[in-house]
Order: sequence, then structure tokens, then C-alpha cells
Amino acid sequence: MDACNLNDKHCKPCEGGVPPLSPEDADVLLQQLDGWVRIGNEISKTYTFKNYYQTMAFVNAAAYVAHREDHHPDMLVGYKTCAVTYTTHAIGGLSENDFICAAKLDALLAPC
Repeated sequence: MDACNLNDKHCKPCEGGVPPLSPEDADVLLQQLDGWVRIGNEISKTYTFKNYYQTMAFVNAAAYVAHREDHHPDMLVGYKTCAVTYTTHAIGGLSENDFICAAKLDALLAPC
């Protein structure tokens, strides 16, 4: 697996026909992320915020990232939380795109 900074990469179109990452390759990429967990064919993280306004600001920023990368997570939004889950449905498992987008979401909250 390419060890380049995931946040500097961009998603590649995935229409299927390629195998998902092996669990070993997924775990290598997971080590580059903070607070994300892999459960089977998905990675997920729950973000916590001070209030609903901050939660929704994050959700809107995450939607922008999804639009720009053309790779969309499942999100469960609460008053002070947003649980984000990535998997690549077209291949029935994880792809590098999932890890790229996860890194980009973390970067939204990184201190300047």
C-alpha cells in the first residue's frame, strides 16, 4: 500500500470490477488515521461537538468533501455527534477512497 499522506490524495472512480482491500492492507491504511476503527468491510468514527450548530457545520463540510471526491459516507447525526461510516459499495468492501475521505474529514477539524 502506498504510504503517502492520504489527505493529499484524491479519490479515483470505482465502478466495481476490482477487489476490495485485503484486511492487512486496510489495517496499514487505518494506522494513518486517528480514532477510526475497522469493523469488517467498513471504517467508522464518531465525532463529538459542543452543540448542534457545530455538528451541522461539520456535516455540511463533510457533504462538501463527499461531493468533491465523489465518494459518500453514511452519517448518523445527533445533537452533539456525527457517526461517519465508509465502505465502497461498488466493490463490497474497503478501497483506498474510504481512507482518503476519512483523512480529509479529520483534516477539517485539525488545529491550524
